[in-house]
Amino acid sequence: MQSTERAEQTLPVLIMSTTAHTATEKPVIRVKELSERERRRLLMHFLALDENDRLLRFGTVLSDELITRYVQRLDFSRDKVFGVYDTHLRLVGIGHLAFARREALPALSRATRKARIAEFGVSVSATARGEGIGSRLFQRAAIHCRNADVDTLAMHCLASNKTMIHIAKKAGMEIRRDYGEADAYLRLRPANPGSMLQEAVEEQFAVFDYTFKANAKAAIKWWRRLPGIKGRRE
Repeated sequence: MQSTERAEQTLPVLIMSTTAHTATEKPVIRVKELSERERRRLLMHFLALDENDRLLRFGTVLSDELITRYVQRLDFSRDKVFGVYDTHLRLVGIGHLAFARREALPALSRATRKARIAEFGVSVSATARGEGIGSRLFQRAAIHCRNADVDTLAMHCLASNKTMIHIAKKAGMEIRRDYGEADAYLRLRPANPGSMLQEAVEEQFAVFDYTFKANAKAAIKWWRRLPGIKGRRE
């Protein structure tokens, strides 16, 4: 029975090994492209945001009902949604990359000759802030835009949203503030074989990381169902 307990204690350590090399290094942030089957987890993430976080993410304090509608209407075939999972398979960061024809964004239509412009929105759970998740989500969105033949990536947020402004400045985006809101856009380089390979490799690592965490979580549940485990834990 001691070996069983030892194995159970080891599994969480194995999970952490996919996100950090040593205790002194920062965790490696894996950004995974999300799909239709992860819609419920998206909803759980947004509903967990408090009023201030909802204001910063959506520009207004959306009710639970409106957030539910927003998630239900996400079009995964048109837009791209990226997420960061923690070791418990909770979405702690979400980046929404929405594509629109440039005519739909008159303020930015002169910034590009391409047919489409992308707009980026991000939210990070309160428990996961300060780890660089927002910046990594932005980087993942930017490289996807390059490979999708989009050269202008825009962000719109409240001027008081210091996190988004920080991400924009860090990326070298041009920022314009007007009436309490801020618009920023970044001109992206054209795609090349390196950017194509980078996106593919990053997605493969993110899928592997997610699969490893899911298997480890399932293994922990299996160990806890073994005879004698529950009694010994209590």
